[in-house]
Amino acid sequence: MTTTEFAPGEPSETTLLDDRQVIERIFDHIDNGTTDLGETIWREPVENYHSQERFDAEIALLRRLPVPYCPSAALPEVGSFIARTAAGTPLLVARGKDGKVRAFINACRHRGMQVASGTGCSQAFTCPYHAWTYNLEGALKGIPGRSGFADLDPGEHGLVEVDAAESGGIVYVLQEGSIDHTTLAGALDYLAPEQQMFEQEEMFDEANWKLINETAQEGYHIKSLHKESFYPYGLDNTTLVETYGANSRIIFPFRRIEKLRDVQPEQRQLAGVVTSVYHLFPNVSVSVLSKHTNFTVLEPLSPTRTQWVIYRMFNRQTGDTPISLEEAQKDARFVNDFGQDEDREAARAIQQTVTSPANSHFTFGYFEKAIVNFHQHLAKHLD
Repeated sequence: MTTTEFAPGEPSETTLLDDRQVIERIFDHIDNGTTDLGETIWREPVENYHSQERFDAEIALLRRLPVPYCPSAALPEVGSFIARTAAGTPLLVARGKDGKVRAFINACRHRGMQVASGTGCSQAFTCPYHAWTYNLEGALKGIPGRSGFADLDPGEHGLVEVDAAESGGIVYVLQEGSIDHTTLAGALDYLAPEQQMFEQEEMFDEANWKLINETAQEGYHIKSLHKESFYPYGLDNTTLVETYGANSRIIFPFRRIEKLRDVQPEQRQLAGVVTSVYHLFPNVSVSVLSKHTNFTVLEPLSPTRTQWVIYRMFNRQTGDTPISLEEAQKDARFVNDFGQDEDREAARAIQQTVTSPANSHFTFGYFEKAIVNFHQHLAKHLD
């Protein structure tokens, strides 16, 4: 298998600002009424939000890149597994007896039925159709009525494996080719080892995945779209945006960051006073909120339909302040029930206009630096 470029782990990740630098830059923006700006205006054809040809090309790209599949915390022990469709392919990802995470095409080698569904913990996977059984390493271990398959070599009929690797608290899966592990080693520690997953959710929207993706990558809409949800706690169009390769980090400060003005710069911490959203190219985000962290995968199902797969993890403390599970759950409900629903509705509404003659393209300006970076790299990969 050939080695494929690994966008999420590009070396420039090490250049992200530290807490002190971020807070100083945010205070500078607040004091001067400014925000981080890009250098390029991008015009994205509206056709790319409903074209079947473009959708097929994007699915092919998702299969060629190492894409974050789930947080490591979602596979906490031997036998833990997650079975779901990614880029149109049913996959089964499981932690083996050696502690290693492996990924397989979720298809029995007899007649192709999926051997697992959902999430759980098991020591083997048995196809519900004819009960062929596979171990955690994908090897075929059981064939009922073995005499009916006299010429079949079980060693050649294990589950078909695709490449998987772990880094920074994330499981990456590459469907075509093999992961460049030297590049993977440079990935950020996005998720702390002590974090514990407490909830998983799936949602569906009648909107192109890119429209949903774009809603979390700029703060230009905070006051207008989130007037009664996020805006009373946050700042409008005051964000810090860092791009590293195809990825980006967007930091949204809360109003309570002002409390840090009286704290010595070397003692200032971001925890609890900002939301940091890491966009991992192309379709995953890690949102570090006050009391919990969201790992969100946007799975394209069609040009006009998207599946959300969200894994929520528990931040045991903010700075030096312990956090209870109940507080983390309350934090998650607030995000889900208010601001996120407003973003989803906006994406669905936009989808209804993309086939109209109103716009030939959408224009992303200097306030939308991370979105421009996303589209630049998407176009580059699809070229």
